[in-house]
Amino acid sequence: MDFWPEFLANSWGREFVAGGVGGTAGVIAGYPLDTLRIRQQNSATGSAAQILRRLVTAEGPFSLYRGMAAPLASVTFQNAVAFQTYAILSRAIDINSAPDDPPSYRGVALGGVGTGAIQSLVLSPVELVKIRLQLQPKTNLNGPLDVARTILRAEGWRGIYRGLTITVLRDAPAHGVYFWTYEYTREGLHPGCRKSGQESFGTMLLAGGLAGVASWICCYPLDVIKTRLQAQSLSMVKYDGIVDCFRRSVKEDGYNVLWRGLGTAVARAFIVNGAVFTAYETALRCIFRNNESPAAI
Repeated sequence: MDFWPEFLANSWGREFVAGGVGGTAGVIAGYPLDTLRIRQQNSATGSAAQILRRLVTAEGPFSLYRGMAAPLASVTFQNAVAFQTYAILSRAIDINSAPDDPPSYRGVALGGVGTGAIQSLVLSPVELVKIRLQLQPKTNLNGPLDVARTILRAEGWRGIYRGLTITVLRDAPAHGVYFWTYEYTREGLHPGCRKSGQESFGTMLLAGGLAGVASWICCYPLDVIKTRLQAQSLSMVKYDGIVDCFRRSVKEDGYNVLWRGLGTAVARAFIVNGAVFTAYETALRCIFRNNESPAAI
């Protein structure tokens, strides 16, 4: 009976619930564009429109949501880890700041880098399963648990964590840029909101969207390499590590391959992260309103 009031009375509980709400909103809002991005990155030919038309014609519109169960199943925990880790790290870096003051931009950036590195431990296997599901043909449909079990049986834990290194290299700097851009943009759009927490929904949407765009642009070539590495199975190994994948991809398709699908990713990033931060901040406000005022925290 008393579990939820006690759970939501501490910062970890609030971050867990709000992070889950934000993450769920982001997955649902941007998943079709994520499927299109993965197809572009792993394809040798075709524009976004051509790939989308072929996919919908051959496999139906619901193919755009294939594999969504994997990120949805993990998104609450993943976002709880991300937002709570970020809150702890950004505060820990600014040990001399007052408790009521927001973390410095330096703390925000470094806290984001640490958050991205830690989150990769959860995100890497989830994205591996998601990518395999998004790329499988319609005639061979399996759920996320079936795919995960197949990878574990055939490749072991090393297989399920294929691409972990490149995920860390992508996510650590990207999350630093992500959180810094969000905090800087929302403060610029709504001065004083970092301390008051009273920015408008328009500010949340725009700052969150721009944060997502900035983080994807800075890490996109690494994401292309990650997709190609995680798309291969033990029985069909094409690349011998990160450097070999980079070298062969560029040799076969030119340097433009490193930016293939960027337009789709940027459009998705704006929609997803606008939804994530808006849902996250709104959930926090609702929790505060139902429990206690922010000033009392």
